Amino acid sequence: MPTVDVVDLKKKKVGSVDLPQEVFGCEPRAALVHEAVIMQRACERQGTASTLHRGEVSGSGKKPWKQKHTGRARAGSIRSPVWRHGGTVFGPKPRSYAYTMPKKKYRAALQSALSAKLAESKLFVVSDLSLLQPKTKLLAQAIDQFSAGDHALIIAGEGQSGVLQAAKNISTVTVLSVDQLNVYDIVRAQVVVIPERELGRVKEVWS
Repeated sequence: MPTVDVVDLKKKKVGSVDLPQEVFGCEPRAALVHEAVIMQRACERQGTASTLHRGEVSGSGKKPWKQKHTGRARAGSIRSPVWRHGGTVFGPKPRSYAYTMPKKKYRAALQSALSAKLAESKLFVVSDLSLLQPKTKLLAQAIDQFSAGDHALIIAGEGQSGVLQAAKNISTVTVLSVDQLNVYDIVRAQVVVIPERELGRVKEVWS
């Protein structure tokens, strides 16, 4: 069972805690995490690209000229894909790129992602995530203590709406509840910050 230090928002150690082995002590499986990230990104695609095929572009259906004895190439329609302003062959149409993967595989991928963050010393357990005021400046100062870099993920629980409000103006900080945890946000975050009181909830939902 992995043990980590519990720190305050100034990154000073105030204790230690045992993390759930089944969530934070798994062997990292890069292929599984990669599969989960690709699936998530595919589900986020809009799929609104659209082109017109030869039956949808404007233009007459009349044969431009007779078939033979003109000295020109045969042509049956001005909407032919080989003509300028003609239709598109096999072009994209609006569609959904979403697909799913088995729940057990996705759960294993998320456990692997969290375990990897812990192994890289990029996962921090804080004693209390409450702010004196729900101000962006206060949250930014707190996150800077953890060397968040390009992106930080905060796992907030009930009663921590001030953190969510303070993070709205910080593009490099994502605040999620335990139920909203996902592989992509864990992977792209430089650091993951979890309040100590949410560890039980993480185990309950993701073990």
